Amino acid sequence: MITSREDVTQLIVATKVRKGIKWSEVAAAIGLSKEWTTAACLGQMTFDKAQAETVGDMFELTDEAIAWLQIAPYKGSLPTAVPTDPLIYRWYEVVNVYGSTIKELIHEEFGDGIMSAIDFSMDIKREENPNGDRVNVVLSGKFLPYKTY
Repeated sequence: MITSREDVTQLIVATKVRKGIKWSEVAAAIGLSKEWTTAACLGQMTFDKAQAETVGDMFELTDEAIAWLQIAPYKGSLPTAVPTDPLIYRWYEVVNVYGSTIKELIHEEFGDGIMSAIDFSMDIKREENPNGDRVNVVLSGKFLPYKTY
C-alpha cells in the first residue's frame, strides 16, 4: 500500500536504476523538458492523467501509484535546512554568496519584486571546455512586481 508521494518517488527511482532509464527518455515520452519531467518524477510537480499513465507504463507503476502522480505534492525536497549533499550544497553556497547580488541586480533592472518559480523554466546542458567541461544552467522566471494598495 502506498501512503505518500514519496513512496511513489522511491518506486520510480528504483525502477529507473533497474531498467537503466534516462530522465531525457521519460521527458521525450511525455513531451516535456527533462528538467520539469525530472522534478515531477522526484515528487515536486503534478502530472496530468495522460502524463501519469505514460510514466506509470515506463516505471511499471500500479494504478494507485499513477493516481498519486496526479495529486499536487508538498513542494520542497531538501531533508535539512542546510543541505549535506555536495552538489546541492554548492547551489546553497551560490545563493549564500551571490544571492544578495542577484537580488540587487534584479531590483535594479526590474524594480521591487520577485522571480517566479511557478512561471519558470530551466535548461541544464553540458558545455565542453578544454579546461574541464562546465555545467551550464539557465533559469528563467517571470518577474512579479510587488503591488501597492
